[in-house]
Amino acid sequence: MTDTRRRVKVYTLNEDRQWDDRGTGHVSSGYVERLKGMSLLVRAESDGSLLLESKINPNTAYQKQQVQGKDPSVDITQDLVDESEEERFDDMSSPGLELPSCELSRLEEIAELVASSLPSPLRREKLALALENEGYIKKLLELFHVCEDLENIEGLHHLYEIIKGIFLLNRTALFEVMFSEECIMDVIGCLEYDPALSQPRKHREFLTKTAKFKEVIPISDPELKQKIHQTYRVQYIQDMVLPTPSVFEENMLSTLHSFIFFNKVEIVGMLQEDEKFLTDLFAQLTDEATDEEKRQELVNFLKEFCAFSQTLQPQNRDAFFKTLSNMGILPALEVILGMDDTQVRSAATDIFSYLVEYNPSMVREFVMQEAQQNDDVSKKLTEQKITSKDILLINLIIEHMICDTDPELGGAVQLMGLLRTLVDPENMLATANKTEKTEFLGFFYKHCMHVLTAPLLANTTEDKPSKDDFQTAQLLALVLELLTFCVEHHTYHIKNYIINKDILRRVLVLMASKHAFLALCALRFKRKIIGLKDEFYNRYIMKSFLFEPVVKAFLNNGSRYNLMNSAIIEMFEFIRVEDIKSLTAHVIENYWKALEDVDYVQTFKGLKLRFEQQRERQDNPKLDSMRSILRNHRYRRDARTLEDEEEMWFNTDEDDMEDGEAVVSPSDKTKNDDDIMDPISKFMERKKLKESEEKEVLLKTNLSGRQSPSFKLSLSSGTKTNLTSQSSATNLPGSPGSPGSPGSPGSPGSVPKNTSQTAAITTKGGLVGLVDYPDDDEDDDEDEDKEDTLPLSKKAKFDS
Repeated sequence: MTDTRRRVKVYTLNEDRQWDDRGTGHVSSGYVERLKGMSLLVRAESDGSLLLESKINPNTAYQKQQVQGKDPSVDITQDLVDESEEERFDDMSSPGLELPSCELSRLEEIAELVASSLPSPLRREKLALALENEGYIKKLLELFHVCEDLENIEGLHHLYEIIKGIFLLNRTALFEVMFSEECIMDVIGCLEYDPALSQPRKHREFLTKTAKFKEVIPISDPELKQKIHQTYRVQYIQDMVLPTPSVFEENMLSTLHSFIFFNKVEIVGMLQEDEKFLTDLFAQLTDEATDEEKRQELVNFLKEFCAFSQTLQPQNRDAFFKTLSNMGILPALEVILGMDDTQVRSAATDIFSYLVEYNPSMVREFVMQEAQQNDDVSKKLTEQKITSKDILLINLIIEHMICDTDPELGGAVQLMGLLRTLVDPENMLATANKTEKTEFLGFFYKHCMHVLTAPLLANTTEDKPSKDDFQTAQLLALVLELLTFCVEHHTYHIKNYIINKDILRRVLVLMASKHAFLALCALRFKRKIIGLKDEFYNRYIMKSFLFEPVVKAFLNNGSRYNLMNSAIIEMFEFIRVEDIKSLTAHVIENYWKALEDVDYVQTFKGLKLRFEQQRERQDNPKLDSMRSILRNHRYRRDARTLEDEEEMWFNTDEDDMEDGEAVVSPSDKTKNDDDIMDPISKFMERKKLKESEEKEVLLKTNLSGRQSPSFKLSLSSGTKTNLTSQSSATNLPGSPGSPGSPGSPGSPGSVPKNTSQTAAITTKGGLVGLVDYPDDDEDDDEDEDKEDTLPLSKKAKFDS
């Protein structure tokens, strides 16, 4: 028989840089526990002693030596050999792989053969074919029994390496043999004797004695029963018996994964086709006579059955859930969820989650039909003066969420996610005849919303939460998260509910909670409402003075720079930037005294400025009308635009420059030197004059707040437009010095005086003041943009 192992010569480099002959041996590879990885092993041909043991480094490019007799001091002593050339050579020289005879004395040789074949795809293929054709696996398992009877530990270690290597061949045909009823337990037995362990594992004992197979409903099909047993055991091999695959072995077990996957598909299909089995299953689930232990087994089976369905293709999964729906799975879940057994309810919740995640529309349709039936029954019972206590499935889910006893509320979090999926309009269907969104949301707000908000309303009857322990705070945070989702995705349904039930005021009571996360949830709820910029909401907020809890929380937070501080400021900043006029006026008129000293951000002073500008426009509509006229004829000057003289300087052509001086045209040569002034000097002089005149105007102007209108624009018939400083004009309402203005001395809500820049225009006729409405936000609406300086050509249009 041809020895297919690699025969090599081993040399070592001594201290004199000479090669010493260590002998001839056979090379193989295998996992070495001491080296913690796959290693290269060379055993002497004569006595089998170990000549070389070297860990294989995955980051090193190993090459096959083809050149002999070269000086070891040269840099290149090896040539790369194309793997395909090597395989072609092997293919020509060895058309098939001849396996050693299956004997105890040759187990080591077989183990080395398997290990040496794994690196090469061609050799793996040859080995797999040889194992299939010769019935070799069954012979190896016979040797396993012999080794166990003889307590031949070395032979059992070799069998472990052989069986593990066969797994890595990744062949379905081999798995069919290994996982057969006849062989699978012996295969598991071989894998108990890992050489790296001091004592063998006891997998077979666990599978035969500890793990018990229970038929909650008798299975009459023997093939189905065998497939279930096989799948469980193979899954156990994958998860518990085989060692964690290395980087090299990860892809070598893909066929094992596929084997399990297709087994599960077969099981689901066979159970789905067994109508008697499913009928009995649901009948016993809902039967009140079924004992608790039996019911728990039935629910766990149904849960596992639904979990298996996740392996199906979409088309097959459709058929699967349609079958369960026809069998009455949702009414059965309603019965199960109403039971006291927490384990049964937990399993039922998992089953419900599979249904919601796969087809939420199916669940919505059921609960709406159920509500209609209950309404009809209740109507008849009312006529008979009998009270109905039917509870809807979706309300059962809400009640379980509210009553979750887990300190971490793990179940409540899961149920809240399911509820959010059910009320999410994004996954609702719209057909020509009906709109699921309209129908279901109408049902939900009529029959379910009061159940969801019950703990919120019960806990917010006073000025602070009546119950403020951690678990209650967590629950209320979940409720608020769902309500916030409704504000964002539902329109008039949630709006009508919030306003009619005064929900926002009750939510803001939670701003006084000692748990910061709950207070932030309440603030986030209000921020989501304000973000809609809906005047219905805004009027409700102003009428009920619903900024008061927020301002109190802001003041109680003090000077601490934390998330609460930032979130509250961001909300007011949003009102300022988006120029929500009604809320701006409400905040300043009612809460300015409490906020005027906050100067580490400009948000509140900016709101005050917004308010003053709004009031000026309301009190003087002519001013606002003129602003509109000016805006239509305005000339916006960029901050970096050059003056005329500066433009002339920089636009001088280089061709007109000689020796660094400007060339004077013939018509200008008759002018005096004083008249030929350097343009940049003229620009600088004009700039100084402008700055000095602006300072003079500013000295006469007493501004309120950070910025305020500083000039009055007045029109009189028969005269030209008069642009004058405020010192010679009638005071504007709300401007400094006017009676009752916020900026006047001693008036409520006065703001510290700051210096403000005032717009002005420089013309040949001197300095002319122009009305200006400065603003912090350059991105505000056009009607809030500040007026820029106008050239005289624009001004002349108003002189008539």
